[in-house]
Amino acid sequence: MIEAKGLSMAYSGGKGVFDLDFSIAKGEAFGYLGPNGSGKTTTIRLLMGFMRPDRGACGINELDCWKDAAAIKRVLGYLPGELALFDEMTGTGFLRFLLELRGLRSLKRADGLCDRLNLDPSGRIKRMSKGTRQKLAIVAAFAHDPSVYLLDEPTSGLDPLMQNVFIELVLEEKKAGKTFLLSSHNFEEVDRSCDRAAILREGRLVAVEEMAKLKAEQRMSYIVKLAVPEDATKLRAAGIEIVKQTNGNVEVSVRGDYNVFFKALSQCDVRGLYPGGRDLEQAFLKYYGKEAL
Repeated sequence: MIEAKGLSMAYSGGKGVFDLDFSIAKGEAFGYLGPNGSGKTTTIRLLMGFMRPDRGACGINELDCWKDAAAIKRVLGYLPGELALFDEMTGTGFLRFLLELRGLRSLKRADGLCDRLNLDPSGRIKRMSKGTRQKLAIVAAFAHDPSVYLLDEPTSGLDPLMQNVFIELVLEEKKAGKTFLLSSHNFEEVDRSCDRAAILREGRLVAVEEMAKLKAEQRMSYIVKLAVPEDATKLRAAGIEIVKQTNGNVEVSVRGDYNVFFKALSQCDVRGLYPGGRDLEQAFLKYYGKEAL
């Protein structure tokens, strides 16, 4: 559904994207990760047909993103990383305006999305908070029931509850056969919603991984609070890796069979169990350093 072949475009300062090759199947959610300035937004702008590549090509639904940009946008839901809304309009007026541009008059789907996101679109956009404006942009991207979504940092400014609602929405749309390219810094968001993830560094793809493979290989970090610090020896005896211990607070790293971990915990006087570091982020950190080049 989405494809890039040798996609390259350089800015005058030397930054850009270079020799990108990836494809995204119908009904797949594809996470697009990388530090600021790595080329994520440039990739999305090329897919939107806002810029012409220096070489290579990209396509959506077998149409060329540059030559057939207008046709592609009829079936595309787009959420930019930097919002530019019509501040003097109300949110309702803005949504109605966008739908009418597409020849649609019903606000039924938009109203349902507003309810899901706890959004009141009746006020003027210029008076909306960052989070409210982000909700409005999400509704605008989804309201016309597109088959393909290009989303750049979609949950920026949303509170954790609304982030969960957004992920549920993506999973529902994906189940209905919709296709997503989701650029994000939110690793939990990618972990929960995407089938594969790519990491981009300095304009080049350095890894494309199946999420299932990452999850099978990843180590999960937990903080175990023990009433008796000496119980840590029982965890060690069970083969649980102890990363650090400060009195009764023990940081452990778990991989593979969780039954072994829970059985070992049952032999201890546990007063608390808390998540440690973000495991998916740790899995990708090695690609951020110079050693990735």
